[in-house]
Amino acid sequence: MTVSGRLRDFEFKRAYHKPADDIAVEFYLPAIGASVTYDRAVGFFSSTIFLLAWPSLKDFVAGGGKMRLICSPVLSERDHSALRDGYSQRAELDAGREIARSFEDLLATEGLIKPAVVLASLVAAGVIDCRIAWVGDEAGGRPKRLFHDKVGILTDRFDDRVAFKGSMNETWPGLAQDGNLESVDVFANWRDDGEEQRVADEAGYFQKVWNDEWPGVTVRALPDVAREAITSAADAARWPDFVDEICFELEEAARWSAEAGVPGGRSPRPHQVNALDAWEKRGRRGIFKHATGSGKTFTALCAIKDSLCRSEIPIILVPSELLLKQWGDELRETFEHADLQLMICGGGHRHWAQGSSLRIWSRKGDGKRVILATIQTASSERFRGLISGGPHLFMVADEVHRLGAPAARELLSLETGPRLGLSATPERAGDPEGTAAINTYFEGIVPPPFTLEDAIKAKALTPYAYNAHTVSLTVSERTAWNKLSEDIRRLFARTMAAGDDGETSLSGRLKRLLIQRAKIVKRAEGKIALAAEIVAGCYRPNERWIVYCDDQDQLARVKHAMSSAGIEDSYEYHSAMVGDRARTLDIFSERGGVLVSIRCLDEGVDIPSVSHALILASSKNPREFIQRRGRVLRKATGKALAHIHDVIVAPEVEDDDHGGGSILKGELARAIEFGRHAINPGAVADLNRIAAAAGLDWTSLTENGFETDDEDEDDLEIVNV
Repeated sequence: MTVSGRLRDFEFKRAYHKPADDIAVEFYLPAIGASVTYDRAVGFFSSTIFLLAWPSLKDFVAGGGKMRLICSPVLSERDHSALRDGYSQRAELDAGREIARSFEDLLATEGLIKPAVVLASLVAAGVIDCRIAWVGDEAGGRPKRLFHDKVGILTDRFDDRVAFKGSMNETWPGLAQDGNLESVDVFANWRDDGEEQRVADEAGYFQKVWNDEWPGVTVRALPDVAREAITSAADAARWPDFVDEICFELEEAARWSAEAGVPGGRSPRPHQVNALDAWEKRGRRGIFKHATGSGKTFTALCAIKDSLCRSEIPIILVPSELLLKQWGDELRETFEHADLQLMICGGGHRHWAQGSSLRIWSRKGDGKRVILATIQTASSERFRGLISGGPHLFMVADEVHRLGAPAARELLSLETGPRLGLSATPERAGDPEGTAAINTYFEGIVPPPFTLEDAIKAKALTPYAYNAHTVSLTVSERTAWNKLSEDIRRLFARTMAAGDDGETSLSGRLKRLLIQRAKIVKRAEGKIALAAEIVAGCYRPNERWIVYCDDQDQLARVKHAMSSAGIEDSYEYHSAMVGDRARTLDIFSERGGVLVSIRCLDEGVDIPSVSHALILASSKNPREFIQRRGRVLRKATGKALAHIHDVIVAPEVEDDDHGGGSILKGELARAIEFGRHAINPGAVADLNRIAAAAGLDWTSLTENGFETDDEDEDDLEIVNV
């Protein structure tokens, strides 16, 4: 492999600006490929992996290329405390340890493992030499700025040089799409005397900094502890193959991206690209079983972009008006420059039902048309009668498990071409018939699932600590529980005698009794005082907490108890609240506080800054508490760890399990799921012992539960047996 030409062979412009210019293709990549030396000041050490111009890297190394990098001792904009003092031997040691830790994080991060190994291999081979710069030349200094210059000098084998200065969008997948550099000024030493002098000035400046000769800046070699951590990951034999694989992954990300060509546009992460590729190979049908918060919506938007390019008509189904609005906003923003035509059905939008509007809109034709509907509206006979079915329709179902409910199952007869379901938990608890109907229509789950553990390891979600708190039922609550348990026992026996397998296909009557009994646990009196005690003891000003309640009565009592305990920064959020719900969320996000909510936060509402959750009410359906956990694990700036407080109702005496309704089973199922993925799994050790004492199989408890679709909520007060 040889060096690609000579720098002066290229007609470089004096300035490049996105999106009018493709800086990567027109300048950055050809310049790297033609050069034998590359001097660069990059700002932060962790940025160095973004500077390896992947399609040109192998040419650069094959031509004997050498890269000299100068960067700041800190690794991210959050590490301002490390800048408090100027250079000292202690600062150098601390910087080395921090760089080593950062590099280990790169090796453990989805999508950055291969780039990190390439960087390590080039450092070990002497291709890359890195030095660390401090602003200030003595301990105790108070630097006014980081060493954060963005200058680069490229030299070819004929001693032609270009210097460039400019901003950088340091996201490595963006390079293949439209270049990491947002704008650059370029100077070439062969064009005129002025540019020749400018190149010489920049090269001279870099050399003096490199030699530790620039006033007010102290430069040292990469600390030994950092160098050892980096070079230990080197793989001299495999790094060229990794470069090829990275290039392919970049191209795939660009091919799928819903925002390709958009300034600052997002690119799908590796797990999203892999899922889309696998879905495509399966004939563009299947369900993405991806953890809450891992980016299912953007993955679907990438599939929708591909569908629009095929002249198909996506029909997107969502379970709530909140998600209807959220999806509408996402579609408009993502396809702002694509002349998207959007028909919204439900949530007060009625145009679709006028005349033959929906029938005409859903016919195959020109233009980028999308239909967005609530599942409730789409399930109506009017809607289904107007849809022009056929292979040109692309079905996207958010929270796809909702389509397995009896009232929504009619939608599974709609004739479409591609189909994509989204859910962290597509299996319907206690409803094999509904689960089978969904799997048949969408043709199963696209392997592999992207689990919560995968998402935390890939840094798509925040690690969390789990804290379980126990409370007991009052005497009257236990009496009511026992009465319902006896009713359930009798009905369960009759159901079994009639040949109905009550363990897997609960009759509607039995299911309603189980839900009614579960309400006793959800509304347990002891939870009110305990909630106030937990929040008063743990809440700090400006933190963002969510408290999950069962109903408005419990919500009001919790707010009052917290107020009595001195917690004034509280808000309520539910579907029947007085006031602007959206504004409430905005204020909460901006100022922090405690948001006391009911079920309506479970699906789709995104408040990434939430760091603490207190769960007072949760159903036996694993989906509900998994979704709630996902709300608090979303990534946000400065959020390194999330905290979940869970109130568990533990019986004082052995409780029976008839029809899958044991207090202990229902409560421990949630605790197990939360505890086993937390950073402190020992937090549920006491609950493990409780389960063992009751003779329960700890590992199988999460398989219990039943669906509570919207229609079930209407029947909660039906208790006659």
